[in-house]
Amino acid sequence: MNKTVWIHVDAPAKPALGETCNGCGVCCLAEPCPVGMLLSRRRHGACVALRWDDAGRRYLCGVVAQPESLLRWLPHFAARLVGRMARRFISAGSGCDASIDVQRLQP
Repeated sequence: MNKTVWIHVDAPAKPALGETCNGCGVCCLAEPCPVGMLLSRRRHGACVALRWDDAGRRYLCGVVAQPESLLRWLPHFAARLVGRMARRFISAGSGCDASIDVQRLQP
C-alpha cells in the first residue's frame, strides 16, 4: 500500500530499522502510536502530538518534549509524569521501529 505523508523539507532521512531515532517523523506522520491515538482520537493519519523543532531540525513527540502544552487540563506535575511515562511507553531511545519504505520526491 502506498501512502503519501508530507515531511518538513529539513527533516533528516529516515534511519534504517533498529538504528537510533533521528527525529525524521516518518512513523508519527504515517500513523499515531497508542499514546497519539488517545490524544488524536483517531487511528490513522498524522499524530497531533508531533512537533517540529526548528533549532534541532527534527521532529519531537510533544507528549515527551512538551507535555504541559498538550495536557493543559492536567496539573503541571501530572503532565510531567505523563510525559515520562510516554517516553517509556513509546520506547524512546530504543531505535527506529518503523518498517516503512520511504521515497522522497524531488522537486
